[in-house]
Amino acid sequence: MDFKNIIRDVPDFPQQGIIFRDITPLLAHPQGLTKVIQSFQTGFAELNIGKVDAVIGIESRGFILGAPLAIALNCGFVPVRKPQKLPSAVFRVEYTLEYGTDTLEMHQDAIAKGQRVIIIDDVIATGGTAAATAKLVQQSGADLVGYGFLIELDFLAGRQALPAVPIVSLVNY
Repeated sequence: MDFKNIIRDVPDFPQQGIIFRDITPLLAHPQGLTKVIQSFQTGFAELNIGKVDAVIGIESRGFILGAPLAIALNCGFVPVRKPQKLPSAVFRVEYTLEYGTDTLEMHQDAIAKGQRVIIIDDVIATGGTAAATAKLVQQSGADLVGYGFLIELDFLAGRQALPAVPIVSLVNY
């Protein structure tokens, strides 16, 4: 299945000159989501990353992809959220955006020291959000063993901002 043929390009969103890659048609496609999850599973198997204890999904589209991947990998799912969305003690990281800063949080008891985790999100652009999520994993003492992105915007070189772990990207622009 060619995911690019199903992902919708939305010009000038959220601002003039940007082409937004809308994954909702792929998620709505009868076999699209299943094929995405299978492709992630195959990609990680080919990289020989071994057993995974948890999939970490970045709010919010990382939840859509991460939860079914966790089921497929027979492991837990951990949400990384925007501030004040989680009800228990959290690890917190503030990171820089193109214009300002943002913050991500993860429950402190979500993953344990030494657990092997992968981080999943829909898009990697500049890599800031994915790198910040890696810092949350580091705070927990868990081991980051891979990243998965449905879309990688190669021209923004986001993977250069990430720790040196295997990356599975299903669609490159």
